[in-house]
Order: sequence, then structure tokens, then C-alpha cells
Amino acid sequence: MAKIRIYQLAKELGMHNDELLKILDEMGVAYKSHASTLEDSTAETVKELIGEQKVAAEAQKVAAARQALPLRPPVVVIMGHVDHGKTSLLDYLRKSRIAEKEAGGITQHVGAFEVKTAPRSGAGSGTVVFIDTPGHEAFTSIRQRGAKVADIAVIVVAASEGVMPQTKEAIAHAQAAGAKIIFAANKIDLPNADMNKVYQDLMQLGIVSVAYGGDAEVLPISAKTGQGIPELLETILLTAELEELRADPNAEAQGVIIEARVDKQAGVLASLLVQQGTLKVGDFVVAGEHWGKLKAMSDSEGARRSEAGPGSAVQVLGFSDLPIAGDTFTWVPDQVAAKEITEERIAERKGQDTSPSDGGRARNLVDLMRGMQEAEQKEINLILRTDTQGSLEAIQQILARESTEEVRINLLLAAVGAPSESDVLLASTANGAILSFSVTPSGSVKKLAEQKGVPLQSFRVIYELIDEIRKMVKGQREPVFKEEILGQAEVRAVFKLSRGVIAGCMVTSGKITRSSDMRVLRKGKEIWHGKIEGLKRVKDDVREVAQGFECGILLEGFTEFQEGDILEASQQVEVATD
Repeated sequence: MAKIRIYQLAKELGMHNDELLKILDEMGVAYKSHASTLEDSTAETVKELIGEQKVAAEAQKVAAARQALPLRPPVVVIMGHVDHGKTSLLDYLRKSRIAEKEAGGITQHVGAFEVKTAPRSGAGSGTVVFIDTPGHEAFTSIRQRGAKVADIAVIVVAASEGVMPQTKEAIAHAQAAGAKIIFAANKIDLPNADMNKVYQDLMQLGIVSVAYGGDAEVLPISAKTGQGIPELLETILLTAELEELRADPNAEAQGVIIEARVDKQAGVLASLLVQQGTLKVGDFVVAGEHWGKLKAMSDSEGARRSEAGPGSAVQVLGFSDLPIAGDTFTWVPDQVAAKEITEERIAERKGQDTSPSDGGRARNLVDLMRGMQEAEQKEINLILRTDTQGSLEAIQQILARESTEEVRINLLLAAVGAPSESDVLLASTANGAILSFSVTPSGSVKKLAEQKGVPLQSFRVIYELIDEIRKMVKGQREPVFKEEILGQAEVRAVFKLSRGVIAGCMVTSGKITRSSDMRVLRKGKEIWHGKIEGLKRVKDDVREVAQGFECGILLEGFTEFQEGDILEASQQVEVATD
């Protein structure tokens, strides 16, 4: 068996001899001096222990470095059904009359602004950054971008109406984006306001409020009178404090494009949310295939600023062309770098299909499963659409039974009606799939799904849909393997050649294959386990040798053959779990 001297192992591990001797003492390993030898198995144990200690030390270092970073303001997205008072809440928060200025009282762009409030003890500046995303169904794609950059989602529900279809969509988008959710039950000043209805509607979605013994924050407010607004801001700051939102102001600046537009007089204006680092006037930035040198910067109140740190929402002038809302921006050192990066991205796009997300080809469910396996995801995200409420409930019950401890089926959205473009955007955000039963998606929905790479399948037979789900669940389970012995060979002679030591063997049972796992048995005990490096029959390299034939075997990392050793070949075989 291979051995290594203690001082050699210390050198390999980059340690002083005394440090290693101390570890060996703690392990109870007997030795005489640093020149003593260690068995290979002991050396491997030491290496694993040292590796674990280094990983733990590195993790502590990273955690300590993060704790040393300053807290940043929470980024909050406001979402909700149309006319439930989202814009009125934003209007109250920033003391402006936005709802009166915009057609129909519906916001038609994405913006961002900061609200200053009394800071909680140890919770940063008391600043909250609000991203103003539309609640109307026509702006689902913009809302999607807003949710993806937010730490917290405040979902507005009218206490006079309860949960509505777009409320469910807002919840699904926020959950898919990993944002913490706070519910604001608005319009409690109206005579028909009913908080119990709001609580019960949310319970139908599996969301239990604090008032009913759960952990979901559902706060009664009035965007008209301001009742409950201080409590809402307090809850936002408390949630941010628990999340410990931190960022490095000294890092290279990066963040997200919130919106971009062309002003007839000024030129291209872009709203940015800085997520890391500090952005300064005069900096060069790249966003997607566009770049700019920042000539001017202003905050949500229109005041000029020379720089913006993490959590700041600012409007900048300096892009030569319109960047795309939702794209990330990054700081670059100069114009040369900015042009080089954008030219490379343009060339790369032109050399490929120009589909925005998946090479112009919608993935099928097999592709989706493979992607989830690579990401070690154990949750299957689905959107379910059916023709009737009865079909919907029946399929939901069946899907609930198909979830396992290993793989959870997560219904992002389940509703009656044909799949919509909003469904596609939600599935794209959550890396999910859309399944429909007895309803047909429109051509525009199919086209968007193809562009976004979202699996979209329609079924007419309910059990065909269920079979597809079962395939997805099975594809997510951790496979169970067992060892299968393929054969044995006895070492009859040992040959030392330039390429290594080869065992001349006779296959005494089964077969030996080139891809086998191999173990060396001596007097019934395993002394080595590994892989075959070479398998020969006479002078030819072969894939396998059957019982009764002679062969030459070269193993990876093992040379201490003795006549009479038994070489046992095996393979791992997946065990059917159904």
C-alpha cells in the first residue's frame, strides 16, 4: 500500500511540520518524528480534514467581510390589481399627484424613487427605494422586470374587493423572483371594507396572515387618508433588517436599467438602480449592447447628484442609444473597453440566432428537466390552464399527490382559460413550464413561448398530462444505484514496462470491461479500488475480455501487483424505484 512521509505531506499541504504533527496528535495517530510514514488512507483523511478546515475558515472570512459592509436601503416593488390603489399609495408616499396626471389613473412606465423615514435602530438610513411597476395586465412584462430586482414586494389588495386575478399574478411573480412579500389591504376607509375577506381570500392561496396565526404580514392601510402607512414602512424596514441587506460601495458599480426614454431636448435618459459600488458622473457604463459616458445624474426629486451608492435610484444622461429596460449595467474603465464589449456582444448575437433567451428554439419538457438537474433544482415550477373549474380542481388534486419528498411540484398559477403572454413571462422568470388542458394558446402566445424558451404543451386527455408530469418528477429524483459484479481475473504474471506495471491475468468468471470499476483483492481483502487505464488481449487494445481468455490489465495509480491477486470488475447499475 502506498505511503507518504509526514514532512512530504506537510509540504504538499503547504503547512509547517509542527502544525501537521499537532493535527496527527489530535487524531490519535502514532508516529516517531516528521520523517515517519503515514498509510495512504490516513494521509487522505488528513487532507480531507485540512480541506474542511480551510473551507470553514474561508466561509468565516467571507461572512465577516460581508458583516463589515454597510447596510443598503431595501428595494421595494409595489404590485397589485388595477384600481386597487397602488398608484394612490405611491402618490401618498412621494407627495405627488401622479394619478391625476396619467391617463385613466393607470401608470404606464416604470420609475423608481426614494422615501426617507425614521431609521430603525441598527437598520441603516431609514431610506426605502420604491420601484413603481404597473399593476395593469397590459404591463406584465414591465412588472416582471421590476419584481426581479426587488428585495421586498408590497402587494396591494383592495379591502373592499379582496384578491383578484392580477393579485394572483403579482404574488406568483414576486415568489418567482424570490422577493419577500408584504400585503397592504388598501381602502379600509370605505364602508364596505372587509379585512376578513382579504384574510380568507389569501388563505385560499395557501397564504395565512399573522392575524390568523400564520406568518404573512397583511397590513390594513388607506392610501387616501394615510392610515397604516407608517406601520407599512416600519414593517418594510423590519423585514430589511432581518434580511441584512448589504452592499460594497467601493466595488465596481453595477445595477439594473429601470427604464429608458428619449427626451427631445436632452437626449437619451435612463433610470438606473445601483445595486453594488458607487456610480459617478463621468463614469463609463455598458448595458447590453449599449454604452455611455454619464454626463449628468439626478435623483427622483430632480436634484443634481455627482454620485450614487448602493440602493440609489437615479436618472442619467449619456447613453448614445436606448438601453433595454431590465438589462444589467456595469462600470467599465474607459471608452475603449465600452466599445470593445458592446461590439463583441453585437458580433456574438449576429453569429447566433437572435432569440432573446433560448437560441430561437423553445425547450421541451426534457430540456427543462435537464436544466433543473444541472441547477440541482428539486422543484418543478408549472403554470396550469384548463377549460373549466372542475377540470382545474381535479388536475390540481392529482398533481398534489404526485409531489414527493425529493421533488416538489410548485403551481405558480392555476386558472381557467387559455395560456396568456403574461403566463409565458412568469414561466420564463421562474424557469417553469406551461401545461394546458382542453384549451389552446393563441399564435402570439406560442410565438412568445418559443422566443423565451418556455416549454408549452397542450393536452386533450387528462392522463396524458399526468403521465408527462410523472416523467418530469422521475427525471428529478436522485437515482439509486447498486453495484453489479461483472467478473474476476487472477493475476498470473507481472510485467514492468515503460508505460507502467501490467498484470498478466486469466479471466476466471464473467468478463472484464474497459469501463469497469476495479478492485484488487489479496487473500480475500480489498487493498485498492479504482479505474482501468488499459486492457489488452495479446497486443491489441480491447473493450472487454470474456471468461477463459488471458489479458493484460493496467490500473490507474496501482502498480504493486502480486501473483495470485484477484482483480474484480464491477459497475454501478441504477435501481428502478417505481
